[in-house]
Amino acid sequence: MVTLQQIEDAQQRIGDAVYRSACARSEQFKEVTDCAALYCKLENLQRTGAFKERGALNKLLTLTPDEKARGVIAASAGNHAQGLAYHAGRRGVNSTIVMPERTPLIKAARTRGYGSKVVLHGSNFDEAYAEALRIQDRENRVFIHPFNDPLVIAGQGTIGLELLEQCPYMDMVVVPIGGGGLISGVACAIKETNPRIKIIGVQAAAIASMKASVDAGKLVELPAGTTIADGIAVKRPGDYTFEMIRRYVDDIVTVDDEEIANAILLLLEREKTVVEGAGAVGMAAMLNGKIPSARGRKVVALISGGNIDVNLVSRIIERGLVKDGRLVRLVVRMPDRPGMLARLTAEIAQQGANVVEIYHNRAFSKAGLGEVAVEVTLETRGRGHIEELMGSLGQNGWQVAEET
Repeated sequence: MVTLQQIEDAQQRIGDAVYRSACARSEQFKEVTDCAALYCKLENLQRTGAFKERGALNKLLTLTPDEKARGVIAASAGNHAQGLAYHAGRRGVNSTIVMPERTPLIKAARTRGYGSKVVLHGSNFDEAYAEALRIQDRENRVFIHPFNDPLVIAGQGTIGLELLEQCPYMDMVVVPIGGGGLISGVACAIKETNPRIKIIGVQAAAIASMKASVDAGKLVELPAGTTIADGIAVKRPGDYTFEMIRRYVDDIVTVDDEEIANAILLLLEREKTVVEGAGAVGMAAMLNGKIPSARGRKVVALISGGNIDVNLVSRIIERGLVKDGRLVRLVVRMPDRPGMLARLTAEIAQQGANVVEIYHNRAFSKAGLGEVAVEVTLETRGRGHIEELMGSLGQNGWQVAEET
């Protein structure tokens, strides 16, 4: 078990080398979640975009001169890689990071940019981890585990100490769980200081290995799963973290990818905060009512990272707009006569919708001879506006259907 003293020692050791992230009050989501107060601990604002550098730095600062000379190695889905690469590079320690082949390009590129050698191997964290162990054995490097290491856990626990100062009257902290290093450290720091504060963990439903392990009362390894929360996609949690979570964490809930994507979009749009999938699971749980006991309480949602691929952000935005009814594709069947397309676009303009894309289809549509099917993608004000628009177009005698 990691102790409160070890976490306090880590805080002293790290000092100001890691940013003391803000814990901002969210007025946008307080009413939606029915909390007395809702705060976001913004670890996505760290130099490397995630909390992981706390644990990595704490471990690095305890290495002997001989261990530093041998160099370090780690396996990571991306955030531990960047944190370790950045702080190792600043201290002249050679580092190699093994990352899954499907790691977002931005994470791999930034890790290389910090001076680390990147090896892409395997389809998930566990396969990358196995390869890192092989390289460690071959090159005699020091292995720095992303979560199952007492010094790494203690480093992550410094977040808990900061929260006790920033939000002394909080009732609950909602924390993402992958391998469990983050929540183990945070929960220890908080529970050993104020045991009345509830600690709730959140996992991606596609690969909730820690929840499965806690429910079973023993470590469980799940099949590999695919999720946009790639930073917490761990098949088997750590033994250190498993025991700490059993001791300190009050409950674990899960969220699916649709809920995570929606949380990413809402955090971007309403809180002006860029968050990756793993970092958004806590807010996803809050926004989707997965934690009923949060109602009426002062809650902190830990936003653990912001290293998201911009291509994924683009897809999430588009899907979110469709879900909210602010982007819609209609298929309009109408007579194939001169001037009809102009009439259609004029009607759309009159109803206040904006044309994003239009496709005039004759040969490959199901429309009869003498008819044409026009596919039009529109920006609208929401579901009510779409219904008004479809009604207006239908009054012209045209058949209108929404494409889903």
